Amino acid sequence: MSDDSSDRFSDDPQRVALLRDVADEIRGETSESEQVAAMLYRVSDLYDPDEETTPEDIYLNVRNILRIKERGGLPERD
Repeated sequence: MSDDSSDRFSDDPQRVALLRDVADEIRGETSESEQVAAMLYRVSDLYDPDEETTPEDIYLNVRNILRIKERGGLPERD
């Protein structure tokens, strides 16, 4: 990619708070809302100056979450 993600996703505490508030509001209603809430938290990290992440990192993380969900969850640990 030729454009720098730091230009598009600058520090924006209000956006972080809004995304996380929405995530908190929908969390726990259903397993699907849990997933959406987790995705919103990950996206909010783009605007959080204390987080170091890229859109690509978030995409890979969300894709992994969806694949695990599709397989029925994580295997049980002994």
